[in-house]
Amino acid sequence: MAQSNVFETVMMQFNKAADLMGLDPEIRKILSNTTNEIVVNFPVVMDNGCVQMFTGYRVQHNNVLGPYKGGLRFHPAVNIDEVRALAVWMTWKTAIAGIPYGGAKGGIQIRPWDYSPAELERITRRFTFALGSNIGPEYDIPAPDVNTNAQIMAWILDTYLQMMPPLERNRCVHVVTGKPVESGGSVGRDKATGQGLVYVLEAWAKDHSFPLSGATYIIQGFGNVGSWAARLLKPLGAVLVGIEDHSGAMVNPDGIDPDALAAHVAKQGRAQGYAGGAVVDHETFLSTKADFFIPAALEGQITAETAPLLNVKLVVEGANGPTDLDGDMILQERGIMLLPDVLANAGGVIVSYFEWLQNKRSEFWDLAEVDARLLKQILGAYRRVHDAVERHGTDWRTGAYIVALERLQTVYRERGIFP
Repeated sequence: MAQSNVFETVMMQFNKAADLMGLDPEIRKILSNTTNEIVVNFPVVMDNGCVQMFTGYRVQHNNVLGPYKGGLRFHPAVNIDEVRALAVWMTWKTAIAGIPYGGAKGGIQIRPWDYSPAELERITRRFTFALGSNIGPEYDIPAPDVNTNAQIMAWILDTYLQMMPPLERNRCVHVVTGKPVESGGSVGRDKATGQGLVYVLEAWAKDHSFPLSGATYIIQGFGNVGSWAARLLKPLGAVLVGIEDHSGAMVNPDGIDPDALAAHVAKQGRAQGYAGGAVVDHETFLSTKADFFIPAALEGQITAETAPLLNVKLVVEGANGPTDLDGDMILQERGIMLLPDVLANAGGVIVSYFEWLQNKRSEFWDLAEVDARLLKQILGAYRRVHDAVERHGTDWRTGAYIVALERLQTVYRERGIFP
C-alpha cells in the first residue's frame, strides 16, 4: 500500500460500512474529517553538539466518546497521511471495544536506530514540550506504538509533569499509558495486544470448531505484538512454522520455539541469526502452508501482489492496516477468513484504558484482574462484531466498522451538534 493512499483506503472502508448500514449523511460528514492536525518542527542538540531538526505529528480524529487516544510511533515512514489514517482507525477501535475514548495518533519521522539512547531521550522530551497542551490526561493520551516503548512513555510523562504546576503533577500521571509499572503503568500492558489477539482467535476458533492445538501459523513482525501472540499461543498447542521481520524470514515445518526466538530477538534486535529455521525469501515465507497468518508488522503488507501467495485459512491482523483494499477483495474471493485489526489488536488500547483508570483512582490491579477484565471486554467486542456480520451478511471488517459507526451515530443523535 503506497503511503499516500493509506487515508484514502481507510475512507473507502468507512464508506463501504456507512453505505451498508445507512449512516446518517450529516454524521458521515463529521466522521469523514479529522478534528485537529498538529505538525511540530523542533530542534534537538545531538551528542556531537550539532543541532538537528525533527518533524512530529499528532492527529486527533474524533472525541465524541471521550478523550483522544492513540499511540506514538518513531519511524522514517511517518507522515501526515499515515498518522491521519491511524487516528481514524483508533476512533473505530475504541468504539468497537466499548471504552470511553476517541481516536488519535502521532509520531516522529525518524530512524530511531540511528540515534543514541541519550539523543532519543532528548528527541522525545523536546517533542513532548513541542506538543504542549495538545496532549493531556483528560484530553489526549498517547501510548507506545512502532519503535516506542515503556521507557519513551516514562520520558514523555516526566517532561509533561515538569510542565505542570507542582500542585497538579500527581493528578496528571495518566497523561500517557504503557508506562513502566513502577512509574504508574499496569501489569499486563506489555502483552495486552498479543493477549487480546489470542482471546479473539480463541473465540473465533470455538465458533468455527477450529482446534488451536496442533494448528500451524506464520507471523510477520516479531516485536511486541508478534512475539507475545506467539508466546501466548504456545501453551494452547499452536505451532509457529514461519516468521518474518525486518531482517528476513525463516520457516521450520517442525515448529519454531517462540520463547527461544523471543530471547534471541531481545538480545540481537532481530530474528536474523536464529538457528531454529531455514532462511527463505519474502515470497516463500508468504506462501508457507499454515492454518492461519498473523501480520504484526506495518500497514500495507497484504496487497494485490501478496494476497494470492497466502496458503492459509484465516488472517488475524495484529498490525494496524496490514491489508489494503485489493488484498481484502482477494482474500474474500479465495474464501480466506479475516479478523480485522480494529477488533483483533484492540487489547492494547483496552488495557491502556485500565491503566488510565488505575491512575485516576490511585489503584493497582493484579495480573489476574487485568486479564479477566480484558477477556470480558474484548469478548464483548467480538460478539458485537459477530452479530453485525450475521445481521448485515458482510465481512468481518465491515461488520466491525458498522459496530463503531452505530455507537458513534447514537451518541451524536443523543447529544446533537453544537450550537
